[in-house]
Amino acid sequence: MKPAYTLRRYGQTAATEIRQILLDVHADAYATETGDRFHDQERFAWFVDHWSGLPGFDCVIAYDGDEPAGYAYGAPAVAGREWWREYLSPGPADPATFSLSELMVRPKWRATGLSAQLHTELVGPRPEPLAVLLVDTAHPRVQALYERWGYRKIGERRPFADSPLYAVMLRGLAEA
Repeated sequence: MKPAYTLRRYGQTAATEIRQILLDVHADAYATETGDRFHDQERFAWFVDHWSGLPGFDCVIAYDGDEPAGYAYGAPAVAGREWWREYLSPGPADPATFSLSELMVRPKWRATGLSAQLHTELVGPRPEPLAVLLVDTAHPRVQALYERWGYRKIGERRPFADSPLYAVMLRGLAEA
């Protein structure tokens, strides 16, 4: 039986309120990853602050009772700066894109369908016709999950010199 979750949506004005929740879930999700400097807590705090400061920041947090079980967040790409366009020629007529930055589920709630619920709640109602995300190429099962949700790999990129190599995945929301 799947647990019943309460999904709550937060925008940019609630960033300070939810910051510690995002950091705590991340710490739990990466607790077994030792020596992974790219995903350490200090660096992740920078990412949380960056993303939550973007116009249109959108976040959904799942609660099991009062306990945060996972979340998903992102923000609309800046018009004309859709970085993924370099992988497609020709590009789509309407390149408006929602950038899904994080989808994270704490270990206790993995394999319960929560990630799909979070994704649907966050990305489903978005007005942008496209969604983009990055998936670590060392995690083919995660990439396959996104493929089942309608994303397709259009390239690979290393956004930071010390980051993993990521699959660039794009989804046409109207097609899903």
